[in-house]
Amino acid sequence: MMRNRFLAMVGGVTVVLVGAMVFWSTQPASAKPTITVYKSATCGCCSAWIEHLREEGYEVIAEDVDNLAAIKAELGIRPHLSSCHTALIDGYIVEGHVPAADIDRMLAERPEIAGLSAPGMPVGSPGMEMPGRPADPFDVLAFDHLGNTTVYAKH
Repeated sequence: MMRNRFLAMVGGVTVVLVGAMVFWSTQPASAKPTITVYKSATCGCCSAWIEHLREEGYEVIAEDVDNLAAIKAELGIRPHLSSCHTALIDGYIVEGHVPAADIDRMLAERPEIAGLSAPGMPVGSPGMEMPGRPADPFDVLAFDHLGNTTVYAKH
């Protein structure tokens, strides 16, 4: 009788543990944070960059704004870092067509920077692909709130 109760208890615990393991194994190990993108409503390359982020697992909130320059000024983005859209993610600024892999790296390393920028609109960067035209080499810059930069990645 004691043996049967013991086996029933062990069996019940096993079912609970296996159920919990199945539940947790189906949950994402680490969901990427949501990124908010401020852009012009008419910019197609911004929409293509947003699609790139979604394909890489990011949830994106796209905000069409009339005065993007005001947002850039408020965030302290200097003209030499500027591009066609500005994004915020987990305490960082992402300016322009920065590849998702560079954002992933920044979030993993957590450097003491204000953010990353792909200045201008480099051909071949995510969202700026042009059929029949080779990609231009471009740098992704890390920048601080004073506008100081260092090369974060070369593409």
